[in-house]
Amino acid sequence: MRLKLIACEILYRELCAVTARSVNQIDIHFLPKGLHDIGQAGMNARLQEVLATVDSTACDAILFGYGLCSNGLVGLAAGAVPLVIPRAHDCITLFMGSKERYLDYFESHPGVYFKTTGWIERGESTHQQNPQSIAHKSGMVMSYEELAAKYGEDNAKFLYEQLCNMTRNYSAITFIEMGIEPDDRFERTARQQAAERGWKFEKLQGDLSLLQALVDGPWDEGRFLVVPPGHRVAASFDERIIKAETQVGQVGNLPHATKAHGLQPVGFEGSTDDMTIPGERRP
Repeated sequence: MRLKLIACEILYRELCAVTARSVNQIDIHFLPKGLHDIGQAGMNARLQEVLATVDSTACDAILFGYGLCSNGLVGLAAGAVPLVIPRAHDCITLFMGSKERYLDYFESHPGVYFKTTGWIERGESTHQQNPQSIAHKSGMVMSYEELAAKYGEDNAKFLYEQLCNMTRNYSAITFIEMGIEPDDRFERTARQQAAERGWKFEKLQGDLSLLQALVDGPWDEGRFLVVPPGHRVAASFDERIIKAETQVGQVGNLPHATKAHGLQPVGFEGSTDDMTIPGERRP
């Protein structure tokens, strides 16, 4: 198959690795991690903008290397070819290999800050979209001195604790080792960051199987949402995480474009058929 992959740069090394092993022809468009910092509307608008530039005659499906990511994918609409999205709340599911494994770890390890190669080399500067980021607009990136000068000492202490101390609820760093690291430099960085904060450190073996399945296909309903033409992404608010819903006015033969590309769309609702920025990179 010929596939287009739109993905967050946090997954750069992992997606390049699985793409190299795939039998499919895949064109990757990486977007900056900073999209997460500008809010749902801003992130969604940028993703839809990139989606609109894809030549649907040159691919059989458009893949997304994202989770739901604070509803940033909600509302994305499939045009002439289907969209394929992992069922994940965020990228940690993609690193762990399944939403079930992530949920189990999350519930048994409260207060954990996750690190991967991508988060260390591309995500450390958490506000790449300044001054568009919500953190910048709300003052979350201001120093204590800047807050004191603007709001006074008493107010500054409260504001800094509530807005700027974004790691106060964490007590551990877990480094997810994916097997694509060139050496131990990323693990050492994560260990050092944990030691500097007085936090616990744990190394967890990651799992590339979900990312490999994303670029390989076919896409089973349990792990992926296939959004047929004429449908859009919606949050499901259950264990599926995301679903597809019919766009208003999109009826008739649009969903049959999916069959024309030899794909089997599954796991969507409302079908009219019986089918069950700067910083952008390309490898």
